[in-house]
Amino acid sequence: MKSCLIVDESKVIRLVTRKILEDLEFETEEATDGQSAVEACRRKMPSAILVEWNLPVLSGIEFLRALRALPGGEAPRVLFCTLENDLQHIQEAIKAGADEYVMKPFDSEIIRAKFALVGLL
Repeated sequence: MKSCLIVDESKVIRLVTRKILEDLEFETEEATDGQSAVEACRRKMPSAILVEWNLPVLSGIEFLRALRALPGGEAPRVLFCTLENDLQHIQEAIKAGADEYVMKPFDSEIIRAKFALVGLL
């Protein structure tokens, strides 16, 4: 079964995202900050990661850079899922290794389309 790590400090966002992903038959794990997300990836590398830009401890972009430096860290498809929607943020995320960018608010159709776009569905 494919797995997805949901990284967002908002409990509501994690809950909604988990429901969408479980409907897509993904096993899910959650993290509330960038550092705990890195630790989760060290334990078990997921197939996909949905990450917020603005996180405590390590930001989303700092997490992405740390992830890509880990053994096997090039494998997960990373989608930023954030309110930060200006071109500078998007370009920085793609340059750091993000596969796609999802604007909040989102719904199941958007997540399904983005996952299909990066080869997860």
